[in-house]
Amino acid sequence: MTRQADRPVWKAPSPLPGFSLSLGFTIAYLSLFVLIPLTALAIRPWENGLDSVIAAVASPRAQAALRLSFVAATVAAVVNAVMGGLLAWVLTRYDFPGKRLADAVIDLPFALPTAVAGIALTALYAQNGPIGGLLAPLGVKIAYTPFGVVVAMIFVGLPFVVRSVQPVLQDLDREVEAAAETLGATPLQRATRIILPAVLPALLSGVGLAFARGVGEYGSVIFIAGNMPLRSEIAPLLIVTQLEQFDYAGAATIGMAMLILSFLILLGFNRLQGLIARRGA
Repeated sequence: MTRQADRPVWKAPSPLPGFSLSLGFTIAYLSLFVLIPLTALAIRPWENGLDSVIAAVASPRAQAALRLSFVAATVAAVVNAVMGGLLAWVLTRYDFPGKRLADAVIDLPFALPTAVAGIALTALYAQNGPIGGLLAPLGVKIAYTPFGVVVAMIFVGLPFVVRSVQPVLQDLDREVEAAAETLGATPLQRATRIILPAVLPALLSGVGLAFARGVGEYGSVIFIAGNMPLRSEIAPLLIVTQLEQFDYAGAATIGMAMLILSFLILLGFNRLQGLIARRGA
């Protein structure tokens, strides 16, 4: 009783020893590779004062770059939520020739160098490319426009959604669906009341990861974007441009703005995911 009373309220009981050592290692590792770099990023923009920070963030070029990065990442995440969920469903529930090959292809954006992906996408969607050439007579231009940015972000973010949803669908008890069918539930009712609530937390997790990857994506985007200031220039490219001009404080300011916006959006994802998980429990 005395030991249990003396235990700190934040320390959960565990049969495994080594809590203090594990906690110390975790804090040290997290501080070394995450907290200290982020702290340096938060400190660097203020070396020239508040006016410099406001001027760097409020400039039309920075506003346009931040807007394009976050809006394109949001659109790509929404598209991946639908198509990634559908792909995970097909790969989990159906058998067809080439299924293993299709399942392996999903992981290609993980392994493919981003520059190679950008070159390939540009070759496909340019006006003289196989896909861009078909769209050009219709007046649709993908490469060197904001649409190209969205396409590149969809490409790099799709595996996150598929790999997040796929294990949940595999572990989902099909007997529950069969029982609902015997009780007269329609396919739409089974999808919305049984399957969707079960996979929604994993889907939100995958969408959040895809969004974060899209916001910070650089290599696969710069080739297809065209990189025109105020039109198709993404925020990571603007940071690199300012670094090349030795404007380290300005680059850090844009990075800090991206960090704050990304953190707030991902925090909202986590809160929503937790609420859905608690409601399901």
